[in-house]
Amino acid sequence: MSNRRNFIKKAAIGSIGITTLYACSKGLEKEQKITTAKTLKKPLIISTWNHGLPANEEALKQLKKGASALDAIVAGVGIPEADPKVRSVGYGGLPDKDGHVTLDACIMDHNSNCGSVSFLQDIKHPIAVAKKVLQETPHVMLSGKGAQDFALSKGFVKEDLLTPESEKDWKDWLKKSNYKPVINIENHDTISMLILDEEENLSGGCTTSGAAWKMHGRVGDSPIIGAGLFLDNDVGAAAATGLGEAVIRTAGSAMVVELMRQGKSPLEACKEIVERIYNKHKSHKDMEYLQVGFIAVNKNGEHAGYSLRSGFNYAIHDEDNGNRMEDAQYKMSWDN
Repeated sequence: MSNRRNFIKKAAIGSIGITTLYACSKGLEKEQKITTAKTLKKPLIISTWNHGLPANEEALKQLKKGASALDAIVAGVGIPEADPKVRSVGYGGLPDKDGHVTLDACIMDHNSNCGSVSFLQDIKHPIAVAKKVLQETPHVMLSGKGAQDFALSKGFVKEDLLTPESEKDWKDWLKKSNYKPVINIENHDTISMLILDEEENLSGGCTTSGAAWKMHGRVGDSPIIGAGLFLDNDVGAAAATGLGEAVIRTAGSAMVVELMRQGKSPLEACKEIVERIYNKHKSHKDMEYLQVGFIAVNKNGEHAGYSLRSGFNYAIHDEDNGNRMEDAQYKMSWDN
């Protein structure tokens, strides 16, 4: 009996030793991973789609001049907002079914302060108005005429945002007037930008003219904190692109951040939420044209993008590797 007890005792001690050794090994591995990630020279800037490249360049220029991350975001995404060739953001954006260009945007800082505008008309830079909402009002979101009145009171100027090219496309669409959201690899909707600055603080912004030919008054996910954009400075940041209704239904960006809080990598978190969206929509009427994608970055500088269908890419800048495009991993191709 004594020998049996001694055997069990020794086995238990040995088991504890092995477990401890394994835990230490995993701990060292995790520590090494974190250390490696932290050696990335910051700032790190990540933006959706190929118009993120010039946006990243401008944001970096502003940061190097000493601008705040919020000012860098406003300047950076302001580039595609002012570019008439970018047909899903700001000036030149495709209009709603009544021919009106309506804009949505939001911005968020590392202290969880937020500003947002939705259904804004005649103002070229909604992201700049969203920043004013954050800094100069007690509110998070202003909408419609109220958002426009606020913008005008702050010195913004009314402009006609419907370019001849977008007007022609709208009139061509009117011949059939068969509404179906155009969310695919040809229509690079939205630009979202996430910044991890040199002080390791996170900020983010998102701006869009929304789905082409939408009903007048429709608002997508882009100005909604927790849907189109979310961050927690202790954890990470995420932003969405694609069909806003699907992202809103799942509080997409907030869920990506929450999964990172639970220990998942940015890629694992983005992938899980895309899978969740797919499972909730695979029998939905929207599935025929459904595309959603997420970008995410955690506090260690690890970043990723993942989408439901192929074709989503994003611009990423870090001081080690410069400014470049990366293709996001995806669940399925457009043929599926």
